[in-house]
Parts: sequence; C-alpha cells; structure tokens
Amino acid sequence: MTTANQTDTPILEVKDLHVSIDGQEILRGVDLTVRPGEVHAIMGPNGSGKSTLANTLAGRPEYTVTSGKVLYNGADLLKMQPEDRAREGMFLAFQYPIELPGVRAWQFLKAAIDAKRVHQGEEEMGAREFDRLLRSKVEEVEIDPELVRRSVNEGFSGGEKKRNEVLQMALLEPKLALLDETDSGLDIDALRIVSDGVNRLRRPDNAAVVVTHYQRILNYIKPDYVHVLVDGRIALSGGPELAEQLEARGYDWVREGVDAASG
Repeated sequence: MTTANQTDTPILEVKDLHVSIDGQEILRGVDLTVRPGEVHAIMGPNGSGKSTLANTLAGRPEYTVTSGKVLYNGADLLKMQPEDRAREGMFLAFQYPIELPGVRAWQFLKAAIDAKRVHQGEEEMGAREFDRLLRSKVEEVEIDPELVRRSVNEGFSGGEKKRNEVLQMALLEPKLALLDETDSGLDIDALRIVSDGVNRLRRPDNAAVVVTHYQRILNYIKPDYVHVLVDGRIALSGGPELAEQLEARGYDWVREGVDAASG
C-alpha cells in the first residue's frame, strides 16, 4: 500500500474536469487526487475516457478542457505548456509510441535529460557521465543496447517500444508517470519487464497513474487505488481488489449501477 503521508500536498488534483474532442464531450466531471508514493489505476470499458484523461494531463492540444481545474504540485497545470509539464517531471507513456526516423535514441534521451536539467538551473550532462548513466539504465530495464543506437522506435517491436519508454522513465525519473495502456500488445515476458521497470521507479516522493483496460498488468504493478471510469466519470473507486472484481465480472455491473443511480 501507499507509503505516502496523507498530510502531504497532492502531486495531482483533478477537480470536476470536463474535456471535449472536436466538440464532443468525453470527460464529464472527473475528480481525482494522487498523493506522493501512490499508484492509481484507471480502468474502464473502451470509449470511457481513460486515454483522454491521460492525454489531457500531458497537454496534448487536440483535447479541449471546457471546465474544471487541475493542480500539479499545487500549480495550475492547465496554464502550463506541454513541454513545461514534462520539464516539471510529468511523463506520458503512449499506448502507441511514435517513431522518430533520423533521431538516434541516445541523442533523444540526452536532449530530454539536458532540457530537464537546464529547466532546473543545472548544467547539461557531460557526454561521459551520460554514457555511464545510459549503460546502467539499459542493463536495469533489460533493453538491447543496440536499440539506443538506432532511430527512436524505428523498426522496434511493440515490446521494444514499451521497453524504450521504460528506459526513458528510468533516465528522467518523473515526479508523475502517466502510463496510457502501456500493456497493450505485450506478451507475458515483455509485460513483466515493463512492469519491473515501473516498480523500480516507485519512491515515496513520486506517483503513477496506470491507465488500463485489463487487470493483468495490475498483477505486476500493485495499485493503491483503482478507479472505474464509465461514460466520462469515475463511477467507482476502491482498493486493488476492485481490479479483481472487474476481471471476474466485467464492466456491465458498474454501468448498471450508474444507470440505476441516475434513474
């Protein structure tokens, strides 16, 4: 369970968040509080708004916030540009990581680390220091060292792309990691490696929000809280046992409860 002190300032506070895409409302009043040391799982059926929540928090421009408030470490997240959110320690692991032809993975990683360091008033990392750090993290997340010499994600398998994102997380050490269905398309071995990488990053001063449709990744990444998103709202919250109930019963019983309450 969580190692957080419940009097700590939350890393993330989402209050009555409404979000639209192309004029269609997807999130219809989401409330969520994430404190240091916690892992929250966001589950729900397809189209419920899970990925919309993660992408909105990261600042993707196609998602329009129509009302609500989001605080990140006490600051107004919605006033921050996406790149500033990243520099302040927010990380989004994509459901479908994109390829960057012509950009070497190690160059991309060093540029990301240097951008964060400069934002924090530090000097850029020296080449030798970065090389040592990169080698240690490559071993830690069990990724093929050859992949960091190639263009970012170009020709990578699905599992290699996800490992590459875990490598990025290991290097950047985010304050808040948003994992958008990072288990999508992974076999059991890749799922274990990705989950182990996420678990190694868990500390009392950071947090993670794991967005997933299935319970299986939560066998490896143990959440403190599970929230069920239905029709753009959090319909039910509970502990890790809630994920097991969802695996056994599906989502219809949650939706039926929502319909009964609204009726």
